Amino acid sequence: MSTKPDVIRKCLQSACLVGLLVTGILSLDCNLLHFHLRKVTWQNLRLLSSTSSSFPVECLRETKAFELPQEILSHTQPAKRYIKEAFYEMSIQAFNIFSQYTFTSTWEKDYLKQIQIGLDQQLQYLEQCLEEEEKEKEDSKELEEDGMNWSGALVPQLSNLELRRYFNRIDNFLKEKKYSHCAWEIIRVEIRRCFYYFQKFAALLRKK
Repeated sequence: MSTKPDVIRKCLQSACLVGLLVTGILSLDCNLLHFHLRKVTWQNLRLLSSTSSSFPVECLRETKAFELPQEILSHTQPAKRYIKEAFYEMSIQAFNIFSQYTFTSTWEKDYLKQIQIGLDQQLQYLEQCLEEEEKEKEDSKELEEDGMNWSGALVPQLSNLELRRYFNRIDNFLKEKKYSHCAWEIIRVEIRRCFYYFQKFAALLRKK
């Protein structure tokens, strides 16, 4: 569950090139990051919902609580950078999960490929804005700007660690169930829940 962004993009092959081209044309303004994240996440939610019309009744007894971490949103005033880093971590981990999917139909393959392209776009948006923020911090030498102080330094680290553990639980569940149809249906619902949750992060970026 530690695939790096450059390796991830190689997996997308020609489909990813389309996403890269579109993203390059956008020339993202980091002040509008929340808008782009919300747009891509909603697109992925729509696509994920389209992969199945309803949850199979026979899979109900196999459902499991994966304990999606909510530490960042429960924090009084999460800094923008913390939110961006959590979004970044989620995008990588979700991409890795979908990379294990065995397609049973052409339309299913198309939907999942589009979701992967969307996740890759999110990674590019976040990389650009985090890099710009880091450069600004280096130039100004103000370590406490935008809530970045040493007393809160562990918040993003712990939150990202919990996110990795969350996706590891998902990954282990898929392996235990040998990537069965029910296992993927359960994970589809769980990842959709995760995407909904991360929409709140984008809203927080807009408010701050």
